Amino acid sequence: MSPFSVGGVIEGFYGRPWTHAQRLDMIRFVAQVGLGTYVYSPKDDPFTRRQWREPYPPAERAALAELVAEARSHGVSVSFALSPGLSMRYSDARDMDAILAKLESVAELGVTSFALFLDDIPEELRHAPDRAAFGSLVEAQIAVVNAAASRLARAVTVDDFSVCPTLYWGRGSEPYIAQLGRGLNEGIRLYWTGRAICSPELDVRDAAVFHESTGRKPLYWDNFPVNDVAMTGELHIGPYQGRDRNLGDHADGIVANAMPLAEASKIALASIADYVRDPHTFDPEASWEAALERIAGPRDAAALREFADACRGSALCMDDAPRLAAQMNRFAFDYEYGNRADAVARFRSYVTQLLHTTAVLLAPQNEALGSEIAPWVAYYRDCLAAVLRAVDALPTNGTGTPPALAPGDRPAALADLESLRSARLRVFGDLVDMFLSDLGGEFN
Repeated sequence: MSPFSVGGVIEGFYGRPWTHAQRLDMIRFVAQVGLGTYVYSPKDDPFTRRQWREPYPPAERAALAELVAEARSHGVSVSFALSPGLSMRYSDARDMDAILAKLESVAELGVTSFALFLDDIPEELRHAPDRAAFGSLVEAQIAVVNAAASRLARAVTVDDFSVCPTLYWGRGSEPYIAQLGRGLNEGIRLYWTGRAICSPELDVRDAAVFHESTGRKPLYWDNFPVNDVAMTGELHIGPYQGRDRNLGDHADGIVANAMPLAEASKIALASIADYVRDPHTFDPEASWEAALERIAGPRDAAALREFADACRGSALCMDDAPRLAAQMNRFAFDYEYGNRADAVARFRSYVTQLLHTTAVLLAPQNEALGSEIAPWVAYYRDCLAAVLRAVDALPTNGTGTPPALAPGDRPAALADLESLRSARLRVFGDLVDMFLSDLGGEFN
């Protein structure tokens, strides 16, 4: 039995929200892997954030109703989160009424789990009436959250109510979060991302500090595999790691913020489901391997594995492309101290095999996945091809460095190296300095 009360996914990223079809498909997927919660609050759905006071138009309301019904049929709870903090006036009764009206309107669709998201907003009270009514932002938020939760529970069925704080990461003992946690009504869950916005580790000792400080266990908003804002160039399809086996002792649960890439997000979500189900026996690598095969299918699993190994880089993993990096390091050593011709031949064979293996990803069986990862696959293969051209330009006779190139006479190999130096996949920059030295040109 899972030690966590909650396990699920948040559609809470910046950027184009998922389509209705993607949401319905995701509901079915999270049910299949054993996650029980779907938190609906895409940052760029105007009716949850910037136009939060406005009711959903008929078409959008009908889609939300279908989503809730689909979730219910699969045993998944849809939690609707409203984000009023950018413009709300904490002391204005009309805004409190607007919050209640919006939450009650989605309750009519069958929603029984609700949240107020107060993240990514100013950290001080902006309106003069609010400053006159409250001593601080946290006092205002305690008043509004408690009132909203209490009034809503008197009007509709509420199985769960949560809040995401404005300061949602850190050690868990900061004055703001301690006061907020101690001031909220009993039973209100409190989101937390850990030591960082995208935390490399979720540690049970930090969870215990949060629990002691706030009087309630953290509900972890895990910002993995999300790749929005500054991370849009990254593809987070590596293993789910750095999560304490004993985290359930002091944590309420984990909900993962997904990528705008719904199909690719399933790789991480499948592993997160494994972790939530049994963190004590969770094996990140074995779970990852199984997730890759589940999403890609047996035919394409090996190809996706090779490609995904070069996409491990994220907040959870600084060891970018360990298998390819190991081969590069071996090549660098053998080329410098061994038989150069043999070193080039072995490394060239390895890179050529990678190109052959990953060719299947140009037209994979999982078409939705293929469409989402296509730009990264093409870029990866371009980098491999550039490595091959650079390797082919290396001298294989003798041990000396060839003469410097004449100005303006850089071969195509040097242009390839220039592109690798700035590669988004960090591993491809590792051989650049060695290549440049042995090609006899300075990189300017």
